[in-house]
Amino acid sequence: MTGTFPPLREELQGIEPYGAPQLTREQAPVQLNVNENPYGPSPEAAADIARSVGEAAVSLNRYPDREHVELRAGLAAYLNGSGGSGITPEMVWAANGSNEVMLQMLQAFGGPGRVALSFAPTYSMYPEYARDTLTAWVAGHRAEDFSLDLDAARALVLEERPSVVLLPSPNNPTGTALPPEAVTMLCEAAASYEPGGIVVVDEAYGEFRRSGTPSALELLPRHRNLVVTRTMSKAFALAGARVGYLAADPAICDAIRVVRLPYHLSAVTQATALAALRHAPELLGRVDDLRAERDATVAWLREQDLEVADSDANFVLFGRFADRHAVWQGLVDRGVLIRETGPDGWLRVSVGTPDEMTAFRQSLLDTIGETEARA
Repeated sequence: MTGTFPPLREELQGIEPYGAPQLTREQAPVQLNVNENPYGPSPEAAADIARSVGEAAVSLNRYPDREHVELRAGLAAYLNGSGGSGITPEMVWAANGSNEVMLQMLQAFGGPGRVALSFAPTYSMYPEYARDTLTAWVAGHRAEDFSLDLDAARALVLEERPSVVLLPSPNNPTGTALPPEAVTMLCEAAASYEPGGIVVVDEAYGEFRRSGTPSALELLPRHRNLVVTRTMSKAFALAGARVGYLAADPAICDAIRVVRLPYHLSAVTQATALAALRHAPELLGRVDDLRAERDATVAWLREQDLEVADSDANFVLFGRFADRHAVWQGLVDRGVLIRETGPDGWLRVSVGTPDEMTAFRQSLLDTIGETEARA
């Protein structure tokens, strides 16, 4: 065979796969880099999950419910108590993590000749979803405080006429939440041209929002082109289960069914998610603790004369450093792994247990002191 092997698409050649650095617990005992919930499922929830998976195991020779009807009903009930109202199972769709939900959105509504749009800095996977679905990618810019300039955002939407607008709220990596007026303005702008655009508000970290910060779920009755996505990876402490979902007009859910792979949610995944929903109060019981730890972390970082973005998530973006990689490496050398992401000069730390955050704070002080001593 002549030529390059394997015959990878030209635009994918030389690209490194997405993923945060992975180190073993021996290399970095304190891992605060991928926004996981540091508190695992309770023993009661774990036992129920094990029992439910065991019941599913006896029929694994059969395909699962490809419409995951029971799970959609359970998720709808949960969302109606988590910022939404009037959400029915027909308005819910689930997949293997919110990543697959987003990819399905781009498969259904993006594609050649269509545009996906967001505002940087934003989740680094968004342009990859666009690339993988041959959708053109356009990124506007956020203000200095990481908020949206509403007039500029509206103008960009009207200029580019995107098929899909991707808006994380809270934003990743900054933790910034969107005000309802921003969502409404962009939904109205995306509905003003033909054939119109879908506005996706990605609430992967929605359960961690501060008191008084509303969910975009409240706006679903007003905007037919609004989609709100959530995940069970974060607040539900189920990152290993890979369950994401959305709420939207039933017509949008029907459209996604056209592109979903057959039986895309396994019987084991569905059983796990349903068991977790039965234990939602206890699984979410640590959210308040993580919010308090986040707020304490923001306050402490500011006391060190660092810039810190206001956060409604379970992570904090802070800076600015002349050589952020040196700071990141200094923390790793001390057994603490955080994320080198976001705008130049900034770093992101996930909120962990009190002991983990104590280790982070001491390691950061030691690293900064060492860096200043070398200067």
